[in-house]
Amino acid sequence: MPRRAAVHRLPMSGPSDTSAIEALFAAGALAPRDIVAILGKTEGNGCVNDFTRGYAVQCLRAALSRHVLPGEIDRIPMVMSGGTEGGLSPHWIVLSATEGPGSAIGPALALASDVTRPLCPSEIGRGAQVALVRDAVRTAMARAGIAGPGDVHFVQIKCPLLTSERIAQVAGDVATSDTLKSMGLSRAAAALGVAEALGETGPVPEAAIGTDLSLWSSRASASAGIEVMSCEIVVLGLSAEWSGDLAIAHAVMRDAIDAPALAAILPGAAPAAGAGPGTGGLVAVLAKAEASSGGAIRGSRHTMRDDSDISATRHARGFVGGVLAGLTGLTELFVSGGAEHQGPDGGGPVAIIYRKDIDP
Repeated sequence: MPRRAAVHRLPMSGPSDTSAIEALFAAGALAPRDIVAILGKTEGNGCVNDFTRGYAVQCLRAALSRHVLPGEIDRIPMVMSGGTEGGLSPHWIVLSATEGPGSAIGPALALASDVTRPLCPSEIGRGAQVALVRDAVRTAMARAGIAGPGDVHFVQIKCPLLTSERIAQVAGDVATSDTLKSMGLSRAAAALGVAEALGETGPVPEAAIGTDLSLWSSRASASAGIEVMSCEIVVLGLSAEWSGDLAIAHAVMRDAIDAPALAAILPGAAPAAGAGPGTGGLVAVLAKAEASSGGAIRGSRHTMRDDSDISATRHARGFVGGVLAGLTGLTELFVSGGAEHQGPDGGGPVAIIYRKDIDP
């Protein structure tokens, strides 16, 4: 029997506000046991000490504990991305799957998840993390019934970072002793794991992690946080084994103002799947944002990496969020900062989940 995906984009008044999710439970519109993953944009700083992410996870687990067993909660990736700079709105994206016939013809949105074993601090940002993510992506693809890498459109990952305590646990045997830099290296290793899994690169030498920006994935989005030690992977794609009216498409922004990349997939995404969404059919938008390492956008200087007060990742989220909001009319955008090996330098992948039965 085919599976059918559902995606709920829901507002939050703060990282503790799970009321919109609980309202779906109460109305019978969402069964807790059907949840595959929960993504969240929280209003912290997105840096090492952004505890809004862990707080949101704690509150989600408390809400779910009234409906499912602890072991079932543990299998659900809860990918919290901190930082809602500019006009970005904090929100949840709940991904679920059920079995049953669907009315739509053609490939439909398919999704599945996997969670790696906990990483040792020494493995964060190194080749071991690349391998763990690569294998987890392939496992999730198989679970989703996605035929091949070409049918994968987005891979969302939550990965760990280093803290002073974690560095001390392994007597300093770490990729970096700079906790903020560890976020970038962890994201980089996770992204390269996706690239290997999807055949976008060959085997990646450990020395290339965070350094060789010519290696990148067109579909990876990694967010690092203090609240995890495993890597939590969510694979989104298209499969003929799934039914329903939802589909997904992706593009790659070549820089922070590459609005045409998103515009190109808005009116005619996945032609074989039927009509594109326009903006009225949009269910969710997921994107990566990054300040270019060369300090310029199309030849003009930017100061995002020179600001001593505000992290470049925060600048980039707000900037790219504005570009995407202007195109879509939405501010509930899952824009994640820090795009090491996720798209070209200064750019990043962007994906839309949309309803196929909405005319442009």
